[in-house]
Amino acid sequence: MGGQSNAAPVIIKRKKVIVGGGHHGGAWKVAYADFVTAMMAFFMLMWLLNATTEKQRKGIADYFSPTIPVTRVSGGGEGAFGGDSVFSEQTMAQNGTGASNANPTVGKQAQGQTGVDESTEAGAGVGAGIGEGDTTAQITDESLRQIEAKLLGKGGESPLLDQALQHVVTRVTDEGLIVEIFDLPGDPLFTGDTDQPTPVMQELARMVAGSFGVVKNGVAVNGHVRNYPILLVRNPVWDLSTARAQAMRGLIEAAGLASPRFQRITGMADRKPAVTDPMATRNNRIELILLRSDM
Repeated sequence: MGGQSNAAPVIIKRKKVIVGGGHHGGAWKVAYADFVTAMMAFFMLMWLLNATTEKQRKGIADYFSPTIPVTRVSGGGEGAFGGDSVFSEQTMAQNGTGASNANPTVGKQAQGQTGVDESTEAGAGVGAGIGEGDTTAQITDESLRQIEAKLLGKGGESPLLDQALQHVVTRVTDEGLIVEIFDLPGDPLFTGDTDQPTPVMQELARMVAGSFGVVKNGVAVNGHVRNYPILLVRNPVWDLSTARAQAMRGLIEAAGLASPRFQRITGMADRKPAVTDPMATRNNRIELILLRSDM
């Protein structure tokens, strides 16, 4: 017993071994994730700039702009929804970018780029608001859009007009108001590969002549046709596009548009296709341009 009490106590020492320098935290992961996200956004931006047209880029920019309504169906004004109501026709503001009716009633007057005011209804005509008979005044974008609305607002007057307006698209450019009239599958504007207009084309010519007649600006006509196979002995694209442009000029003159107003008649052949497929019937089209006064 005495010998055991004199024994030295046993001390157990546990040594902690640290491998790899220890834990340094995860802040670097956050920084790396931010870097990868920024690089992804940068490359996406570069891809969009390279893969889109100028018009598409403008649309993307407008979508992210906080100064315009998110959709084209808006009554304008201020507020989270770009107006007093989420329903365009219940918004009384007149400065929106669109409305669900091209010709709203008095009680539902939300108007946009294709809306018309009271001066365009009931025979008043758009000429009352844009200086009919004035050959020197500069025609404005608003005036061109009123003429555009007058043309597009004819739908519903007859089944033939409804059918005819399916062939029409319009746009306002630096050159003026362009009214593009094009073939539809199974519903051409000219008979075969000739310059003989169909009844639909004749009706469209009367509509355009009436809409262009409220101002005195010059008019240009461009004829376009689809691409034909290169195996043809004689490619008709130049002669056919020119002949169709001349035929359209004759139709509009017969409908009452004065001959001196025509500034140029051009056959564009197949050099400017409207769609990717150069042989598509959509490329058969006539462009009628209401020129600005300084053109």
